[in-house]
Amino acid sequence: MEIIEDVAQMQQRCLEARQKGLRIAFVPTMGYLHEGHLSLVRAARAEGDIVVLSIFVNPTQFGAGEDFDSYPRDLSRDAEMARTAGANWLFAPRAKDMYPAGYASWVDVEGLTDTLCGASRPGHFRGVTTVVCKLFNIVQPHVAFFGSKDFQQLAVIRRMSVDLNLPLEVRGMPIVREPDGLAMSSRNVNLSPAERGQALCLYEAIGIATALVRAGERDSRTVIEAVRRRIEQEPEAAIDYVQICHAQTLADCHALDRHAVLLLAVRVGTTRLIDNHHLGEEIPES
Repeated sequence: MEIIEDVAQMQQRCLEARQKGLRIAFVPTMGYLHEGHLSLVRAARAEGDIVVLSIFVNPTQFGAGEDFDSYPRDLSRDAEMARTAGANWLFAPRAKDMYPAGYASWVDVEGLTDTLCGASRPGHFRGVTTVVCKLFNIVQPHVAFFGSKDFQQLAVIRRMSVDLNLPLEVRGMPIVREPDGLAMSSRNVNLSPAERGQALCLYEAIGIATALVRAGERDSRTVIEAVRRRIEQEPEAAIDYVQICHAQTLADCHALDRHAVLLLAVRVGTTRLIDNHHLGEEIPES
């Protein structure tokens, strides 16, 4: 595996690969890799002649007071994990090259970014869509793989790709969980042992919601209240949002149907965690 830091070199290598007829599969990350990331690399390996994994802790998607400075970083560790999983090129650009002096161009996706994480983290998605668009232009992938734990992010990137006629497929992959159910996240390393135990309330709350829907409950308020009650039992857990939304539009669902997705954001101690579950899949087709 080759590590490439220079933006122009990365773009040139990818353009040359495409000219040779090679299929490029791309996995964009912020690093501190875990099994969830590696599952994306393996999926990319199964489809691509060239697998590119990027590591870039994007400063423009972090707001004031968020964890940009403390976000875990370990390039040598990540490089070995990426190599073992099957990546060909690891793209690790510098912030000064991604956002050079005088940088003034941004990508905004309206509507989908007004709710959920977009409401509680102003400017977050402008940073996400801008950097992902830039990475797509540099790497020129045929297909890009994203985890579905960041459900809103995946929806926003898909919308951006369609609206801007970007010539690639955006592929969402299933959430990868720890054996006890906690969704894998680079931020999990920041949880203390006590917080790690309390963080299971997200997964357990999803289980409560799932059981209610399987038992026939279709009122979203009833499900949301049950989820909130479980999370509020933990002393270090502070709810950012608990919402049930339409899978494509992210509009609130009042009556659960096949499109309903439960989305959670909870701060446990100082660590912000997100999770989701497609409740509509628990509803039998009529």
